[in-house]
Amino acid sequence: MASNDDILRALGRVEGRLTGIEDSVSHLREEVSDEKDSAHESRSVIHRRLDEQAKQIHLLDMTITVSSGVDGQIREEIKSVKETVEKNHEAVAPTLEEWKKMKTLGYGISGLIAFAGLTVGGMVAYASDGAVAALRHWLKIN
Repeated sequence: MASNDDILRALGRVEGRLTGIEDSVSHLREEVSDEKDSAHESRSVIHRRLDEQAKQIHLLDMTITVSSGVDGQIREEIKSVKETVEKNHEAVAPTLEEWKKMKTLGYGISGLIAFAGLTVGGMVAYASDGAVAALRHWLKIN
């Protein structure tokens, strides 16, 4: 049979081991608590980033929606302006043709006037000698 001293020694060893186990468990609890805090902070950062991404995607969707609406309006305006230009061109085309004809006629008339002027000038130059002689004879100048 074991003596009281042996039993007390065994109890002391068990108590010492329990104290060591308690310290280890306390240390593990601190590490787990630190890990939990770190994991919580990491998850909150991830959630913040996800929220920011969701906001950015929403803004991008809104921008695309507005841009497509504006694009449609611009296309309609361009189509309207194109139709107006085509109508105006059709309305003005006969007048432009008339102006071209009048311009050609004007060049012809200007050419005839220039030719007539040259002809008259040539005739005056040719007749000037005779006119000077006639004028001297009439004024009786030698």
